[in-house]
Amino acid sequence: MFDRAQPYNDLPPLGVLNIEDNIKILKKLVTATRALATINGNLNRLPNPLMLVNTLSLQEAKTSTAIENIFTTEDELYKAISDSSKFDKYNPAIKEVLRYREALWAGFSTLQTKSGITEQLIIRIFNQIKETNTEYRPPQAKIVIKRGKSEFSPGEIVYTPPRGEEIINKLMKNLVDFLNDDEKYPIDPLLKMCIAHYQFEAIHPFQDGNGRTGRILNLLYLYSKGLLSQPALYISKYIISNKDDYYYKLSAVTQRQSWEPWILYMLDAIEKTSVIANNRINEIIEQMDLTFEYAKGKIKWYSKEINEVIFSQPYIKSKILGKVMRKTSRTTLTKYMNELVENKILRPKKIGTEVYYLNDDLLRILEG
Repeated sequence: MFDRAQPYNDLPPLGVLNIEDNIKILKKLVTATRALATINGNLNRLPNPLMLVNTLSLQEAKTSTAIENIFTTEDELYKAISDSSKFDKYNPAIKEVLRYREALWAGFSTLQTKSGITEQLIIRIFNQIKETNTEYRPPQAKIVIKRGKSEFSPGEIVYTPPRGEEIINKLMKNLVDFLNDDEKYPIDPLLKMCIAHYQFEAIHPFQDGNGRTGRILNLLYLYSKGLLSQPALYISKYIISNKDDYYYKLSAVTQRQSWEPWILYMLDAIEKTSVIANNRINEIIEQMDLTFEYAKGKIKWYSKEINEVIFSQPYIKSKILGKVMRKTSRTTLTKYMNELVENKILRPKKIGTEVYYLNDDLLRILEG
């Protein structure tokens, strides 16, 4: 019998699973792969693909941290990214979300110059999320996974990950080899991602931040295999909407090696979040075109470059537009911002002593 309260030191290393002849998995793999492939083509329709990735990565960061019961509001986040110079003044939840987002970007930048997922990359992602310089958890750390834990209840132990430095090192080396060695492990990369995500969560190599690190690893692996040109996938939205299924199916693999339901769950997450991402790209492009056509008929100085900037993030400050327009005078900038407000392209919002300008059309799409 599997004992949830004892370290799972017998966690099997990854090998070639007999799943690629499973009809249900094959059918789902086809539709998930097709949906994922459309994102890359759609991203190329954007004048600046990083524009969407910038906003989607924030949504992914917010939801991924919410899975760990760290909650923020859109208002707080959009304000924060419009003025990152004040990072030290933000509350701990905001900092957690922003660190997740920066960890995603840092990992993405690393893979643009270095191929393959490495243990060092995984550790750097964790370090950035948790703002630490530690590595894998030490053997004396009594880590257990609980459900139903609250201030008034200790919660129920549902899983105890492997314990011991040698065991964790061996399992993590096997995980990285599994992801990178396609000759030894000839499995479709999308299936590899599903399998490796379970394994990473089961190893639970760090004292904290494993869920967030694992979800970033998913996106980076898809990028490393050419399945995503940008980390523009919002997987955490699906997970938090189906959170009970996520943990139930993880446990089923641990207790019964029940891989099929878990893999189908993850493939469904890829497919449905790909559809969401593509719909958002289409909506943003359509709205950008409508806004540009409207604004250029109302405002003489309005340009495509300015249009792209106000769709780069939902909250912006006047100095951002000032850089694009090469205007430094506060009086001149105020005049231009007022024109945008008068024509209902942006909406001013005073937060504390500062004024932010909101793109309500972009907010509607992102929060829809």
